[in-house]
Amino acid sequence: MIENYSFAQQAAIKERTILKNVYIWMSAGLFLTAVVAKLFVQTSLFIPFVSNQLLFFAVIIAEFALVIRLSSRIMTMSVSQAAGSFAAYSILNGITLSSIFVIYRIGTIYTAFFVTAGTFAAMSLWAVTTKRDLSGLGHFLMMGLIGIIIASVVNIFIGSSTLYFLISYGGVAVFTLLTAYDTQRIKVMSRQMSSNSDEATFTRLSIMGALRLYLDFINMFLFILRIFGRRS
Repeated sequence: MIENYSFAQQAAIKERTILKNVYIWMSAGLFLTAVVAKLFVQTSLFIPFVSNQLLFFAVIIAEFALVIRLSSRIMTMSVSQAAGSFAAYSILNGITLSSIFVIYRIGTIYTAFFVTAGTFAAMSLWAVTTKRDLSGLGHFLMMGLIGIIIASVVNIFIGSSTLYFLISYGGVAVFTLLTAYDTQRIKVMSRQMSSNSDEATFTRLSIMGALRLYLDFINMFLFILRIFGRRS
């Protein structure tokens, strides 16, 4: 009886440690992105970068390539490769996000960030504590995400302000729910794999979970910024 209780305690502690590591890695990635974005604006490279669409989209393509590489191969990478790829993605994302400092007012950026942080924290806490199974949301969230992407492409050509805000509100809703969905998936993954994971696997799982939540946070922030934003 005592041994079973001790084993259950150890498993729970390790699960919490994995979850904590996920948030540590995610927070480190967000911090690196914010620092790079702020510093890049102050360099002589900023104006040539934002004015060169080819270069701008090349960096975005590089970001997508890193996300695909991390998502599909992280469990076969060394820990240093996984950490380096996550850091590289955070840095590239900081470079592309630097453009928001000349598009939006600084007060609007801070407001959007704090609203995003509060929403993200609330949904993560709910996902960790609720007994409701959120796995059924996956199919609907994927359909919603595809719909937002298609609508965004269409709106490039028609330039509808109404559709712009509908996409923005829809994006906030999708990524708010994705935050809860992904958090619960990480929690379940931790429970299933924590007892038999070595240190390297433990770290890879943390980075993989951090990437998912990082993407949820960044996309939620950008859609909230679109809603709150006033063009400078």
